[in-house]
Amino acid sequence: MTKRRKKHLHLGKALLVSMLLTLTIALGGCAGDKEADDSSQITIGIPQDLNSLDPNNAVGSGTIEVLFNIYEGLYKPDSDGNLIPAVASDMTISEDGKTYTFTLREGIKFHNGESVTVEDIKYSIEKSADAGLVSAFSNMESVEVVDDSHVAIKLMEVDNEFLAKISTVEAAIVPAGVTDIETNPVGTGPYKFVSRSLQENVVLEKFDEYWGTPANIEKVVLKVIADTDAIVMNLEGGAIDMFARVTSTQAAELGDNFEILEGTMNLVQAMYLNNAVEPFNNELVRQALCYAINKDEILAVVADGKGTKIGSSMYPAFGKYYMAELNDLYPQDVEKAKTLLAEAGYADGFTFKLTVPSNYTQHVDTATVIAQQLKEVGVIAEIELIEWESWLSDVYIGREYEATVVGVDASTLTASALLGRFSTTAKNNFINFDNAEYDAAYANAQATSDDELQTQYYKECETILAETAANVYIQDMAEFVALNKKYAGYEFYPLYIQDFAKLYIVEE
Repeated sequence: MTKRRKKHLHLGKALLVSMLLTLTIALGGCAGDKEADDSSQITIGIPQDLNSLDPNNAVGSGTIEVLFNIYEGLYKPDSDGNLIPAVASDMTISEDGKTYTFTLREGIKFHNGESVTVEDIKYSIEKSADAGLVSAFSNMESVEVVDDSHVAIKLMEVDNEFLAKISTVEAAIVPAGVTDIETNPVGTGPYKFVSRSLQENVVLEKFDEYWGTPANIEKVVLKVIADTDAIVMNLEGGAIDMFARVTSTQAAELGDNFEILEGTMNLVQAMYLNNAVEPFNNELVRQALCYAINKDEILAVVADGKGTKIGSSMYPAFGKYYMAELNDLYPQDVEKAKTLLAEAGYADGFTFKLTVPSNYTQHVDTATVIAQQLKEVGVIAEIELIEWESWLSDVYIGREYEATVVGVDASTLTASALLGRFSTTAKNNFINFDNAEYDAAYANAQATSDDELQTQYYKECETILAETAANVYIQDMAEFVALNKKYAGYEFYPLYIQDFAKLYIVEE
């Protein structure tokens, strides 16, 4: 697992270009066991409103990372990448590997004060399965209440990643009796929902009956700041105490009241291509774009060389699955790119629309650099900035786009979380990737219980994505967090998560 460190960011050198890459972050810092002050509060800036308060409808990492504080599954990840018991206190697996029996944690309660029951667990699993966001549940044969303390999930086929796949917000346990979960979210996490003003804020409050280590800060206000130009003003003016995705320029503008914490983002930033539309349905064209891009220049220009180049849909925190050898599969070669374009029938280049969510400066600036590099091979990228909600509906869900620059994260610590989306029939295959060899390799990875063999199949998937140039892969970005020095305690996670419960107020 990639270890990340905390340090003050020193940015004394002038920027080489105006299009500086925003670096997305997860928070890090000192741990502490401070007693919460009833009047304590922290206001955290977020780049967009939540798309849903129902965990089964959560789309986008910005929503999931916040709901992580409200909801819990049977198990959940910790900051070291381990899976730890949450709503369940224990689990056993049958000898044939197909039945998982979970023990309900004794005395655990929902935010509405009601005790969690095994019936709630059964209801939640079935609700999540119906929603279709947790792929592991498509392999579920049944979920049954064994007794007042145990629930058994029976699988149709062995899946040695099953526990990790369901240790997500999307598989959260919710009360069976609450039918308005979208407007009245009720979970078991360290914070409970108080209120929401659309496009303005979400207010959370410490849950005093939380089963685990209690939160330190009584109240968390999440303030929506979609205008990236207003982030520094809000931080310096005291409107927000923390923002988890600042650019290096913004970090340099902040005064001594703020600490800048550095880590890695743990996501796959790429120019994602709609493989179903011309000219990106042509592999030669996609390969040409890969040769036209200079990753080192992008990292140097936008982040002083920080970040890690990637060559497929896997980032370094995944250890054994990560293939560094794919990073340089397409060294910049302008002439080769032109030759491939000519072979594909685009000797004079072409023009396409590059759609980017406007609230993520890091992606907007990366797209700007890419557009300049593509001009060298006669390809014109017309950048279209759209709001996040429109990106979700039009690009991610509707697949009505040509190309986009975003970062894709993993919802679980499994290779399938990053690679499953490229199966031909996957609901979240937003690039419309269609490759029979890939489908076979991914199916083989899912079918085996042999870890070594599964890893081999996953690497085959990564290689296919790279060699067919499914996307123009760029980097796992460096990440920076601006945190007012009045606070400390936020920890980095190997997933795209913000854990508000770890934050505490520094004693004067």
